[in-house]
Amino acid sequence: QVQLVESGGGLVQPGGSLRLSCAASGSTLDYYAIGWFRQAPGKEREAVSCISSKDGTTYYADSVKERFTISRDNAKNTVFLQMNSLKPEDTAVYYCAAAARCYDEPDYWGQGTQVTVSS
Repeated sequence: QVQLVESGGGLVQPGGSLRLSCAASGSTLDYYAIGWFRQAPGKEREAVSCISSKDGTTYYADSVKERFTISRDNAKNTVFLQMNSLKPEDTAVYYCAAAARCYDEPDYWGQGTQVTVSS
């Protein structure tokens, strides 16, 4: 059983940056691919990024490429999502999730953290 807790969300102006963290307990993250998802009000959940467990391969949605960077620190059992050049359309609740591989349906989800991009 893996428990995931997101943090780092908040209110930021357009063009600003935030770094989200996904901290795990109950199990090591070494064996899991970790994905970030987001859901804006009235919209479907969207996959944002993922980092694989084996070789650290990363994947990004087209909408966030060149702006977001996913990374993992297995020693700290934490995955990060650095978000730069934020836009109002990035406003959503962001969730991290653990799966066997990227593109698999996640087995575990965090509770989410709100990101609001507004002037």
